Amino acid sequence: MQKQNILPKVIITIAIVSAIGWWYWHKQEAAAQANNGSDTSQDRRGDKGAERGGKHGGNRGDKPTPVVVAAVVKGDIRVIQTALGTATPSAVVTVSSRVNGQLTRVLFKEGQLVQKGELLAEIDPRPFLTALTQVQGQATRNQALLKNSQIDLERFKTLQSQDSIASQQVDAQASLVQQYQGTVQADQGLVENAKLQLSFTRITSPISGRIGLRQVDGGNNITTTNPIAVINAVHPIHVVFTLPEDRVADLIAQIQTAKQAGKTLPVEVWDKANSKLLTTGHLESLDNQIDTTSGTVKIKAQFTNTDNALFPNQFVNVKLLSNTLHNVNVLPSAAIQQGSAGAYVYRIRQLGKGDKNGVETVAVQAVKLGQVDGDQVAILDGLNIGDQVVVSGIDKLKDNAKVVISSVSGERNAAERDHSGNKHKKRQHSQATQSPKANTFNRKVPLITSFGHVNQSN
Repeated sequence: MQKQNILPKVIITIAIVSAIGWWYWHKQEAAAQANNGSDTSQDRRGDKGAERGGKHGGNRGDKPTPVVVAAVVKGDIRVIQTALGTATPSAVVTVSSRVNGQLTRVLFKEGQLVQKGELLAEIDPRPFLTALTQVQGQATRNQALLKNSQIDLERFKTLQSQDSIASQQVDAQASLVQQYQGTVQADQGLVENAKLQLSFTRITSPISGRIGLRQVDGGNNITTTNPIAVINAVHPIHVVFTLPEDRVADLIAQIQTAKQAGKTLPVEVWDKANSKLLTTGHLESLDNQIDTTSGTVKIKAQFTNTDNALFPNQFVNVKLLSNTLHNVNVLPSAAIQQGSAGAYVYRIRQLGKGDKNGVETVAVQAVKLGQVDGDQVAILDGLNIGDQVVVSGIDKLKDNAKVVISSVSGERNAAERDHSGNKHKKRQHSQATQSPKANTFNRKVPLITSFGHVNQSN
């Protein structure tokens, strides 16, 4: 009976397991078919995209790149030495008392500009007035004694002529007169010294400049070792900077040339960010030796600083115009690229000989660079006058790449100037009149306006 009851249960269990297995297999099969259908659809779309890319991709790769070009022209390049400098006063004086005493008054305001001889402070003069009175009284007494001895000497000389007294007595009286004369002279020195000490109670400015913070207050007893304030002479003011020793020889030669012509080398000072011109001046002097630790020489430039643009210990950027190269091959710096082999440019191979659509080709041309002047650079070798090089649109180029010249460097600025007309010229004239700093170093560089056409600024 028990075996007969177990057999149906086993059959039912096998049937249930078989049903579950069949359901699971059917589900996996349906999922696999769905995935295959999706991949096939994607492959078809990919093939269609590839076909479209094949039709148009080749044309896109062959499409010429629009570029802006500039021509190599003759021009002037300024040789500008740049350095970091520090503004220093032309003179620094520590104001202190020359006598001991109580400081009764402080008459200056901290940070103000003071003039030479201006009264800054006073010391109690009463002790010095008393000393002057004493020495004046002593001098008056000794002068009276001298006068009396001189009268006696004249009497003795009269009696000697009458043989009434001995010559020894006359000689003794003459010696006494000389002693009193020496005493009177000493008294005069004491009086002058007392007056001088009294004048020292009035503390005046020894130079013109800007006075600093007060270091002692009124009412304090001070000595000659106590500083009262520090004065910096800022009209004129100096800027000290350094240049490498390999530039010293050329700089000295330029200084001598400028000196023979009665001129000095101009110097510009820009702010810490090197974005604003502060003032202009001239080269003042060079140090007499090279710093062996840094291999540099100290140079000092002088500035009138009438507008107080420079402040002592101010950090500035210095630009020294040491020379000007005339009639050199000039090119915009934007055209210069750097590679493993050095500097190069993209040169138009045969300008004007492209296809009917104006498509040109470019060639990689190695160049040797000279002095850089702002956005212009001197070309020493590799290019000739009139050669056209790419200055914009360079990122997509390579050797033998096809290009279309969209514009020439300088044409856009020329159009803007023509559009502005006389109004712009008047504004420029007004700015130049009000701010002479705008004409820095009187730069004369060529302006490229079209192929082979150069305007030389005056």
